Amino acid sequence: MSPFKSSLYWRVLISFCAANLLALGLGIFLTQSFIEYSTAVEINWSALAQGADQAYEAGGSASLTEWSLQQRREGIEATLYENGQALSPMRMPPSVQESLHTWLDEKRDVVLQPWPNLYLAVQQVQGSDGHTRQLVALSRTHSRLRQQTRQTIFLAIQGGLSLLFIGFVGWWVARSVAKPVEAISRATRRMASGELSARVDLPGRRAPEELTQLASDFDAMAERIGALIAHDRSVLQDLSHELRSPLARLHLILDLAQRSATPEEAARYFLQAEQEIGRLDTMTGEMLALSRLEGGIPGVNREPVDVAELLRECVRRADVEAGARHIALNLADGGAAIVSGNALLLERAFDNLIANAIKFSPQGGRVDLAAETTDGKVDVSVRDNGPGVPEGELGSLFRPLFRGTNASRADGHGLGLAIVQRVVKAHGGDIHAENADGGGLLVRLQLPLAPQG
Repeated sequence: MSPFKSSLYWRVLISFCAANLLALGLGIFLTQSFIEYSTAVEINWSALAQGADQAYEAGGSASLTEWSLQQRREGIEATLYENGQALSPMRMPPSVQESLHTWLDEKRDVVLQPWPNLYLAVQQVQGSDGHTRQLVALSRTHSRLRQQTRQTIFLAIQGGLSLLFIGFVGWWVARSVAKPVEAISRATRRMASGELSARVDLPGRRAPEELTQLASDFDAMAERIGALIAHDRSVLQDLSHELRSPLARLHLILDLAQRSATPEEAARYFLQAEQEIGRLDTMTGEMLALSRLEGGIPGVNREPVDVAELLRECVRRADVEAGARHIALNLADGGAAIVSGNALLLERAFDNLIANAIKFSPQGGRVDLAAETTDGKVDVSVRDNGPGVPEGELGSLFRPLFRGTNASRADGHGLGLAIVQRVVKAHGGDIHAENADGGGLLVRLQLPLAPQG
């Protein structure tokens, strides 16, 4: 993400710019006030006029010009006038130039302030040659301060105010950022030490939006990690419990095989042991698939999948198993239904649903399947005509290794529907089960259709 798109960046930038502008404005005001009211070196206009006249009488206009340049360096524009004419060049505003002859004609000493922060002095001076001349001087202060001194005072005040305001803004920004960062850091350390319940406790004051989002993302991550670890612990506990029975049977079968009196008797036991090993292998494979689904592996490779075509292929493969028990598979085909997903995972989910329906259907029964599209979704339903599920157990059907009161009617490990639910959730869909009217279990899942075009 570009820093220029961050609201935190713009808040910091605007804060520092505002602090600098405020320091600049206040610095100018304080500097001017200091020069005006705190400097005790007042300009002696009469002495200034005598100095100008002495310079002129000593070296004429050239000497007066040099004197004027010296005064300019001290912040004063000054020269001598004689008979209404300037004896050396002088810079002055046009408005002052227009009114100057009026003040000269009065032939008296005056100190005026025609505009704020601008002083005009007209002083009469009698030269040793008997000629009367007039000093005209302009200054922005009453004080005689060198320009360098003015700049030094201004820079000192400006620098002090800038440090003060920028320090305050830096403290405010650091305070608003440091507290949320410290809260996130504390939660991270607690999480790293094994405290999975650790969450970010942001301070009461409002944190920057980026840090608030980071804290929210951390809490979501911690919630997800806690849920996955809790789920894995639960699955491992259930699996360890479920493995005890087949392992105990396998141990007993092998013990009986060792004690068999004839090879034929031992062969029967070894065949049973092979069946138990197959059950263990199937259970382990399904648990591995469930773990991969919980880890978020599906969704890495997504492609357009025709759910209706995939369901027809699954029904065709299951027809052999259903035919062995004289169970009819009836598929209501609603036409193409394209979703974006993983074909292998969806195929496994449909196979598990169909196998589960066949398993709990009685001899000579039927399984009804349908795939219909509506409101941007495809609705897949699988219904058997078995005994159904007690109402109190419907909410636990999709829990790993759950086997209800009807589990004794068929073999299984209680993992098939759990895997189906994980596949559906990974594809952004939903699934639920209910007892159908007239008997049997109805499992319905919905998947979002792929965007058109």
